[in-house]
Amino acid sequence: MTDERKDPSDISEAGSTTGGVSSPYDAPTEKFAPVPASTPLPHTDDDLEFGSTNSDSLTEQIPAYRPLATDHPTAALGREPEYSVPAAPVAVPVAVAADPEGARPGRGTLDLGLLALRLAVGGTALVHGLQKLAGLWGGPGLGGFETMLTDAGFEQAKLLAVLGAVGEVAGGALLILGLLTPVAASSVLAVMINAWALRQSSAPGLEYFAPAGIEYETLLGVCAGVIILTGPGRIALDGRRGWATRPFVGSLVILVLGIAAGVCVWIFLNGANPLV
Repeated sequence: MTDERKDPSDISEAGSTTGGVSSPYDAPTEKFAPVPASTPLPHTDDDLEFGSTNSDSLTEQIPAYRPLATDHPTAALGREPEYSVPAAPVAVPVAVAADPEGARPGRGTLDLGLLALRLAVGGTALVHGLQKLAGLWGGPGLGGFETMLTDAGFEQAKLLAVLGAVGEVAGGALLILGLLTPVAASSVLAVMINAWALRQSSAPGLEYFAPAGIEYETLLGVCAGVIILTGPGRIALDGRRGWATRPFVGSLVILVLGIAAGVCVWIFLNGANPLV
């Protein structure tokens, strides 16, 4: 086989070679249909007819957006400040005027009232204790007080006579001074609980009015409990202590202990039912 170029005369009009093999180059070039004279092709920018409403226009211009309001001039934007971490707030000290010496703001006559209550309760307990301990002001003395407790059915009457008399004297004196006030008031309260039970058991039924009733013992015991809960006030040797002007849980505990001491002495050393 030789690689010789075929003679063009060997190509038939159908575009095939004499050998019967077709080639894409054998067909003549395709021609486009002529453009009608009514729609000539554009040659310049004017021929493009931008914005024309003619249906024969070859191009269509896209309408630009125009806001309804009047255009405003461009405003210059200020430069944003550089970001910085805000400083932590600094507490500014506030000057507080010192209270003048001796001033007691916010308490009014409370301290004066507590002083009067302490003097009344403490003074009454003191004189009754001295009657029992030393026999002053027509009192029975320590021996007579022991006899009274024995006749009332108390066990350990001698020990109870000493404790009762000393408790009234010491408790009354400390209440007057406003020193160790909760402890002093609780000792007076314990003595008054036993005095109340002894007075009540001496007569059947509930007797309240004096001289046969429990009026005196009830009033004195309740006042002692009130002093424990309120504190002695500022007109006292305990006046600078926090619990003296703002008593809280500690005073409540001492009140419960004073009541428990008085009740236990009566139950375990006497045992009589005071209400029958």
